[in-house]
Amino acid sequence: MLEPHWFRWVRRVGLTFLTVFAMVPVYVMVTSALKPLPDVQDGFRWWPSRVTFQPFVDIWDTVPLADYFVNSLIVSTAATVCSVTIAVFAAYTISRHSFRGRRVFSVTVLSTQMFPGILFLLPLFLLFVNIGNATGVELYGSRLGLIVTYLTFSLPFAIWMLVGYFDSIPRDLDEAALVDGNGPIGALLRVVVPAASPGIVAVAVYAFMTAWGEVLFASVMTDESTRTLAVGLQGYSTQNNVYWNQVMAASLVVSVPVVAGFLFLQRYLVAGLTAGAVK
Repeated sequence: MLEPHWFRWVRRVGLTFLTVFAMVPVYVMVTSALKPLPDVQDGFRWWPSRVTFQPFVDIWDTVPLADYFVNSLIVSTAATVCSVTIAVFAAYTISRHSFRGRRVFSVTVLSTQMFPGILFLLPLFLLFVNIGNATGVELYGSRLGLIVTYLTFSLPFAIWMLVGYFDSIPRDLDEAALVDGNGPIGALLRVVVPAASPGIVAVAVYAFMTAWGEVLFASVMTDESTRTLAVGLQGYSTQNNVYWNQVMAASLVVSVPVVAGFLFLQRYLVAGLTAGAVK
């Protein structure tokens, strides 16, 4: 059935409006990063009076941005690896095996996504402090504590997503791998995981982006030495001044890894989300 001519024009106008609406903030961020500080403070201008790259140089000296970058990279990568690893084994067990409490476990895992994260802030804080006092394992103010925190955020969604993806993979592949002499773990790692790579990539991207941009827990669970990028950007605001051009420049630098990774893995991400959602 052919679309009416007027409908195509409405769709084009709507998509154009949405594109402009989404790109204007990006344009403002880029141009503000290329402006001298007075241009940003004295009122909004669509184009800088003088293009300068000095803000991209100054961002590394105003705050220890490199340290924050390393902290974010370590925490996000570790949380992603742990989340994906645990989710693969948990989802495979739920998808392929029947056990008592299987449905209750699946519903419980998914129901954790219904609660706002702020409800867990104080309990986690008290739990980390008490564990540190009792065992000497410092979770509060450490990268390890932040990794555990982000793991609890992304793991339920990762398990639910991969269960749907594993259910779409024929069980004949598992049986063929077992006939060839593989055990259950061998069948999972050598046959099922390669077949489910789009779903695993989608889960990994979600876990990484969740950890990379989180602010609330990072602002409470870290100190100066373990602060992440999302919290460290606040350092460009002082009692006397706000370096808006450096804020915009640092925001661009911070966005590069996430945007580059998303563009590189886009086709896997779309395939994984589509298959998991349909199932």
